Amino acid sequence: MKQMKTTVFLVLVLLLSALPALAGQPKYVFYFIGDGLGASQRQFSEFFLQEKTGNPSQALLMNTFETAGINSTYAADTLITDSAAAGTALASGIKTNKGVIGKNAAGQDVKTLMEAAEEHGRATGIITTTRLTHATPAAFCAHNISRNNENEIAEDMAASGVDFFAGGGIRHFIPRAAEIADTDATGRPITSKRKDDLDLIQTLEEKGYDTFIGMQGARAFNRTDFAGKEKVFAAFTYTHLPYEIERISQYTDVPSLAAMTRAAVDSLSRDPDGFFLMIEGGRIDHAGHANDPTGVIHDTLAFDDAVREAYEFYLQHREDTLIVVVGDHETGGMGLGMDAMGYKLDLAKLLNTKVSVEDTLAYGDGQYKGDRQAYLTFLADRFGLDNLSQDETARLEKAMANADAGKTAGYYKVNPAALTAAHLLSERANINWTTTIHTATMIPMSATGVGAHRFSGWKDNTQIALTMAGLLGFNL
Repeated sequence: MKQMKTTVFLVLVLLLSALPALAGQPKYVFYFIGDGLGASQRQFSEFFLQEKTGNPSQALLMNTFETAGINSTYAADTLITDSAAAGTALASGIKTNKGVIGKNAAGQDVKTLMEAAEEHGRATGIITTTRLTHATPAAFCAHNISRNNENEIAEDMAASGVDFFAGGGIRHFIPRAAEIADTDATGRPITSKRKDDLDLIQTLEEKGYDTFIGMQGARAFNRTDFAGKEKVFAAFTYTHLPYEIERISQYTDVPSLAAMTRAAVDSLSRDPDGFFLMIEGGRIDHAGHANDPTGVIHDTLAFDDAVREAYEFYLQHREDTLIVVVGDHETGGMGLGMDAMGYKLDLAKLLNTKVSVEDTLAYGDGQYKGDRQAYLTFLADRFGLDNLSQDETARLEKAMANADAGKTAGYYKVNPAALTAAHLLSERANINWTTTIHTATMIPMSATGVGAHRFSGWKDNTQIALTMAGLLGFNL
């Protein structure tokens, strides 16, 4: 009898411990994807936050969630994936070839979590700091054999039925002869990349979307109450949104990733069936391609701020909310430590940087164009690269000479002076990079909320999507 009572007691304990798993499906789902966000990027950004705040216990919120795991990322045709194949895996649970959007390796369309959510009556949303037609957001609501067919992807998006869009890339949604007097939210002229007369902004408006386009749209977005908006399409910039390091100082009209997330929650939470919202921190990847340490940091911190918006919602809806934070791949082969400085990192060396490598040093107003002294002065004033050593000066002089000779650097053939400056700044912090493209490094995952425990452990990226589909009762 005593043994029976003990058995009954243990069964009850197990049942009680399993109550969260038996609680049912989450009503509200936040799916965060940090493009290029590997373990080094997450840890390095947290170290910087501790240095900046003077608090050694300061943590990224996404690094505090009770559930953690690690994910492989390879594509069907290559061990080093791109965002199209990785995005499709995370959206559909299907391995596909590099460059393919929403299709399997045989070229057949696959169903996405976003599409399944719509079938189940949930409100849906896509937010990104890249062009909306870029690989990761496209993988959730478009189907195309090539990620480069962004005009066709824009058409898929306009027909997708997704309720809330926010990001960049106006150029793929307006007709070729479009005449827009307003600039984009960074002050850049708005022109079209289309080769036809399709006006997808007008199409969306005819479908009942409130649209927020360019500078005027960004300013209107910032003062709008989205609790009264059922369908939203916001494209603030000609191409990608600016890097966070420059958004906060130069382009303050551009909504932050956190602000876009907050607006989406206000809009989508009106649906009694709940919502499925994908939020991408897309420019973390771009900073990794440029080997830009501070670009990575600030966009990762902005991504974590958006996670905090979701977490604030979760605190009000604990029994109904799931937050999952993943990456699609690692970018740059970031190494935290080199022989040069031994067993330490020096994040203080990055506190005075004010501009990005790609948007300013490689292609913007900080680009080296032949005036060597002006370039060195700009690096000292805006990039935090002052008091150059003899070796640093020699390396920059060589890079500028290569630029003068028309040479380029890295896989994407950028200005060698910009990439050298990025490497010198990184080395001062004792950071190293192995590449200017992606790596096959596994990616950390963290989650909290209803069903979060199901995402723990060692998983392939396809299993993240399949686990989410199973939890939500979706048939992919």
